[in-house]
Amino acid sequence: MKYLFLTVALALFSVTEVLSQKGNHSKVPGRIIAYSPQSSGKYIGSPSITVLPDGSYLASHDFFGPESNEHVKATSHIYRSTNKGKRWKQVASIKGAFWSKLFTHKGHVYFMGTDRHHGNTIIRKSTNMGSTWTTPTDSSNGLLLEGEYHCAPMPVIEFNGKLWRAMESAMGPVKKWGKRYGAMMLSVPVDADLLKADSWTASNVLYYDSTYLDGNFGGWLEGNAVVDQSGQLWDILRVDDRSTTAEKAAMVKITSNGREASFNDDQGFVPFDGGSKKFTILYDSISQHYWTIANHIPEKVKEENLGKNPAGIRNTQALFSSRDLKNWTMEKVLLEHEDVAKHGFQYVDFLFEGKDIIFVSRTAYDDGGVGARNNHDANYLTFHRIRNFRKTL
Repeated sequence: MKYLFLTVALALFSVTEVLSQKGNHSKVPGRIIAYSPQSSGKYIGSPSITVLPDGSYLASHDFFGPESNEHVKATSHIYRSTNKGKRWKQVASIKGAFWSKLFTHKGHVYFMGTDRHHGNTIIRKSTNMGSTWTTPTDSSNGLLLEGEYHCAPMPVIEFNGKLWRAMESAMGPVKKWGKRYGAMMLSVPVDADLLKADSWTASNVLYYDSTYLDGNFGGWLEGNAVVDQSGQLWDILRVDDRSTTAEKAAMVKITSNGREASFNDDQGFVPFDGGSKKFTILYDSISQHYWTIANHIPEKVKEENLGKNPAGIRNTQALFSSRDLKNWTMEKVLLEHEDVAKHGFQYVDFLFEGKDIIFVSRTAYDDGGVGARNNHDANYLTFHRIRNFRKTL
């Protein structure tokens, strides 16, 4: 079929032009892709990255905050690098894209998320390396689910002839953050038209249960589609529990047909360092390990922040590995800053590239002025590389 493409009319900004805004950015770790000062009232969220067939990179973020349009028709920006992340150029600005993940499939690139904060589930396609994108219009052209949905830039994986992607319904009976979210899984045959809603299968939704974790369960969200070593598919989610700094994840079981999600609360909560914040899990067939980059909380920081919500501590990012998805080892601290209040490295999205890991971070950091509003309301999108990551084992 013929797809309706949105032709983006905008000036193409280089990082040099972005950083010409007043400020001192020299101390910011990594390569700066984008910058938005706190004075703008627009904060950088939802970092995502993919590698195109020609080896160039695409990265994305959205805007949230009081001056953004996140609750109406959210804005996302797309950037391209043709020199392995050293320099970046903005190539597109998309209206109506939020919490979205870039991924490459069969030579084309897709952008999947919602159209706004708690909006419809949508997907876009680009056939020219991210410069222009289809516009979701109906169930035959990118509008997958109508209603209120939630997600983050979570992995899209291939398994048993299908693509799998975790989502959350935001239509739970308790209309509060965390408690309104229900875990679910979407899947689609690899040869199907990804823009057609009827190509996709949605599992049942598992909503909030107040009895979990002895009444301390605050909700689950931002799930990862992951296949264990036995071939079982899981939705592994971030868990809100503010009663302790002993962070955890939830493992929701998904049937092979993608239709049934189930959870055993006696065994389904597993220790997971950084599990109260968003994390991404990917399997590496070379090392035969699962890897994640997550917000570790050092013991000293725990002692200094007793009684605080662990989800609010985001000033350290570390690399972890596991063979079984339940026992994790911290391999290396990647990013850290001594200040908890206004510094954060969060919502990391990463990929394997040869011997390296490449990742993007939603980064709250000094900018030579007032800095970020807080550790959550980030002012930078940054790119990073972990060289020879398997040598950490």
